[in-house]
Amino acid sequence: MLVLSRKIGESIIIGDNIEVKVLKIESGTVKIGIIAPTNVKIYRQEIYQTVAEQNKKTISEIVNSPDDLKHLKEVLKNVNKNR
Repeated sequence: MLVLSRKIGESIIIGDNIEVKVLKIESGTVKIGIIAPTNVKIYRQEIYQTVAEQNKKTISEIVNSPDDLKHLKEVLKNVNKNR
């Protein structure tokens, strides 16, 4: 893990097109701004983990056998075709 110190108004650049800027520091909380292309998905960690856990739970409830898994794979393939 890379650890950096930044002051209010300072940024870090990730790759060629993502900027993370410190906007405010108050009462032990850091407010950051992120400038990134629209195709880059940005999530708060706790939200990402919650959604991932819910997805795993849902899949485990749906998939009870190898045949169920094959069916789910076909359904997902069709969903992706229609996007």
